[in-house]
Amino acid sequence: MEERNIQTDLLKLQNLLNVQFKDTTVLLSAITHRSYLNEHREATWDHNERLEFLGDAVLELVVTDYLFAKYPEKPEGELTAVRAALVNTVSLSATSEQMGINEYLLMSKGEARDVGRARQYILANAFEACIGAIYKDQGYREAKEFIAGRLFEKTDEIVRKRLWQDAKSRFQELAQEHVSVTPTYETISQDGPDHDRVFTVGVYLKKVLVAEGTGCSKQEAEQKAAEQAIVAKGWDV
Repeated sequence: MEERNIQTDLLKLQNLLNVQFKDTTVLLSAITHRSYLNEHREATWDHNERLEFLGDAVLELVVTDYLFAKYPEKPEGELTAVRAALVNTVSLSATSEQMGINEYLLMSKGEARDVGRARQYILANAFEACIGAIYKDQGYREAKEFIAGRLFEKTDEIVRKRLWQDAKSRFQELAQEHVSVTPTYETISQDGPDHDRVFTVGVYLKKVLVAEGTGCSKQEAEQKAAEQAIVAKGWDV
């Protein structure tokens, strides 16, 4: 986003968020990554890290209050796990991207080229910063409505598919439920130098290979294999 378009894009972003800010500078800070200010010393506003800190706290309170009321029978441990699944980096970055916040981020040229996990963090942090900006400018009720409209609808799927569990635990429960078998994992290959290993792990039911997963550690590869196995068996519905 070129600097000459900032005011125009702030108007578009307010429409996207469905919030009209009293002070658009706070919204501008919410979409500004620290790296942008390193390349634009003339900027007179702050980056989004403090707003992210604020938004994270508001998000946790709003989601906790919602889950506490929605699931009066669930114990604390399960509520904590469901909340974590709802507000983790993957969930928040996906919501941020679906909304189109990515188009309005102010970053350095280097950060703008980042993809994958690095971009996920930036998008998730920007989403939390926007929550912080809404809270600071509009108050708690408006921030709660914003969060509710973007995240609460995901809750039923998370609970129904038990997405709050890690993939290995979920696949083990599903395998025992459907075929009365406990999955086993075996390392199929290890590639790359010691400092940059890539592991491929297979997950088996009895001795039948169900799926494979790759990762930078055996644990990560096992989780990926379990995720793929759930899909392969059609147990993700």
